[in-house]
Amino acid sequence: MALLKVKFNQKKRVKLAQGLWLMNWFSVFAGILVFSMGLFLKIELRKRSEVMDNSESHFVPNSLILMGILSCAFNGFAGKICYDSLDPAKFAKWKPLLKPYLALCFFFNILIFFTALICFLMRGSLESTLAQGLKNGMKFYRDTDTPGRCFMKKTIDMLQIEFKCCGNSGFKDWFEIQWISNRYLDFSSKEVKDRIKSNVDGRYLVDGVPFSCCNPSSPRPCIQYQVTNNSAHYSYDYQTEELNLWRRGCREALLHYYSSMMSSMGAVVLLVWLFEMSVMVGLRLLHTSLESITNPEDPECESEGWILENSLKDTFKSALENLKKIGKFNQVEAGAEGAEGEEGGKTPAITTVS
Repeated sequence: MALLKVKFNQKKRVKLAQGLWLMNWFSVFAGILVFSMGLFLKIELRKRSEVMDNSESHFVPNSLILMGILSCAFNGFAGKICYDSLDPAKFAKWKPLLKPYLALCFFFNILIFFTALICFLMRGSLESTLAQGLKNGMKFYRDTDTPGRCFMKKTIDMLQIEFKCCGNSGFKDWFEIQWISNRYLDFSSKEVKDRIKSNVDGRYLVDGVPFSCCNPSSPRPCIQYQVTNNSAHYSYDYQTEELNLWRRGCREALLHYYSSMMSSMGAVVLLVWLFEMSVMVGLRLLHTSLESITNPEDPECESEGWILENSLKDTFKSALENLKKIGKFNQVEAGAEGAEGEEGGKTPAITTVS
């Protein structure tokens, strides 16, 4: 028994073709939307590529861009088919291509679905990329005179100001690295010498943070040096001064920003996938309803359309049998080639008579 069998007359076939033509052009615009989302996400990721450890995060925007292009191509082609289906003479040239095209549409819809899932599942990979990238970026913060790294200070400062964050996981991350260049240290000062000697690696570490960590909402002037030394500042307790510095780490801030963006895009791609599935089902019904016309000379006659010619169970069994036949056929060919090789390897005995 056919799956989702529907009876059609000429009027219904025409309405289905016209409706599918319109839906396909809506799908083209949806493809442009998906392409634009991928392009926007790629640009946003490139803006902060200096604080990302690898290029794995670009897999999502690249997938969206590819799906957008394919959606425009597939739906534009389907729109042409639906338009020509109103004229039997024009539709005849498309008949041999419809089955392969529908098979391609099926795999294309699988790809769209997986692209939507990737948008939701890339959070873990993005978090590790940001964690390592921010760690490296903070190490190069002081290298304002080093070619290739001189921009890192500005990048980190602008990032902390824009996203209202400080450090990788928090402001205390700055205590573990030397973020002040040696160029701006007075090595004749006893304090500087003592700090460098007290560190195993010979680094100048302070319990201070860059100015970009300061919260402008704080009612007092920003305390960015001796942050954890309560006695160094009047009426100060760093554990209760929540407005002094940004408490949130930049990894968390960026992860929330990109994750929410990707989740929204994933939801849009899922809606596009549902729309594409309905277009594919409609195109299959149109194809089978036109194929099953008993009298081509009478365009007004009734016909039947279906999704699958047999039930889902029977179709699955038939597909398995076909795969088995292909496997057996390959085995027979391999066996025949082996037998020919053995026969060719045997040399006939030659007897010479003197």
